[in-house]
Amino acid sequence: MKTGRRVSKAVLGRAHLRALRATVCATLFSLAGAAWGHNFHAGITDITFNEKTGSTEVVHTYMAHDVEALLMNAYQRQFDLTQPEDQDILRRYVEKQFWLQGTDKARLPLRWVGMTIDAQSVMIYQEAEKTPLAKTAAIHDAVLIDFLVDQVNTVNFSEAGKVRTFTFDSKTADQPVR
Repeated sequence: MKTGRRVSKAVLGRAHLRALRATVCATLFSLAGAAWGHNFHAGITDITFNEKTGSTEVVHTYMAHDVEALLMNAYQRQFDLTQPEDQDILRRYVEKQFWLQGTDKARLPLRWVGMTIDAQSVMIYQEAEKTPLAKTAAIHDAVLIDFLVDQVNTVNFSEAGKVRTFTFDSKTADQPVR
């Protein structure tokens, strides 16, 4: 019984931590937008292992106005990210610009789980099904960096109770994890 309670607390703790991170990210993005307008461009990605599913989970958070500007610039039209066909265009872009490299030098297959949007942010969910974090050797993150030269993406890689943070920008799109 104690083990069951510990697992429940761990799962609840992980869910609470993700919700807290999402709230903090949305707040920071909102404040950044108000304070700096379009002079501050940032993205945050959290990579964690879900013991319950055995999968590596990836959650990206970007400023909504930056994603909208990227798509408008690339396709010369307005996008409605509540529409599946417009989400598909963003999905293809993210899959081209972000990947995890396995220890065998091949890309780990990331399945698109979905996305949520609000006025401030776009959150994108991916997972490497039945893949432990230990199989990740490197991260490639160039999301929005090809469009916004001052874009900075932060990746939090949570493994074995420790979080390592990687920063990606126009000079650094690839970084080893191991």
